[in-house]
Amino acid sequence: MTGAGHQRDPRAAAADGGGMAGRQRRLSVLAKAPAEDLLARWKQTGLDPSVELLRGPESGLVALRGRIGGSGQPFHVGEVSATRVTVRIGSGEVGHAMISGRDVCKAQLVAVIDALAQDPAHAEMIERDIVAPLEQGLAEADAKLRGETAATRVNFFTMVRGED
Repeated sequence: MTGAGHQRDPRAAAADGGGMAGRQRRLSVLAKAPAEDLLARWKQTGLDPSVELLRGPESGLVALRGRIGGSGQPFHVGEVSATRVTVRIGSGEVGHAMISGRDVCKAQLVAVIDALAQDPAHAEMIERDIVAPLEQGLAEADAKLRGETAATRVNFFTMVRGED
């Protein structure tokens, strides 16, 4: 039970069916994970559901928007290629995926995992065996990159000349 002022652990939300925040977190992790890591985790589960393609896979461009100074006027930054797909698994759950790039196999796998995570019989296993380890790997890679970037940081300062 969550009361006012209490926030729920997103992993707990994902494990009990997810809710909107849990599903957004799960899809974000799956979309950002390297395809080979995702596939390796998937193979370890031994799952093989029947899958029906409902839409896609479709690849195209998505417009990126930015904001001047982070909070000002929006402007068009550019485009990024993206692939989307929607599937239905044998138990009836529908899964969606939209990933950057044109990796159709990864997009389909993300959609299948999304559908399975909505099934209470598989939700906890998906979280434990796929999403949580991938999220940990992404966090470690991010920390490593931040460390490497911090090591090259240059601090500029201004010296005041002592002239009269």
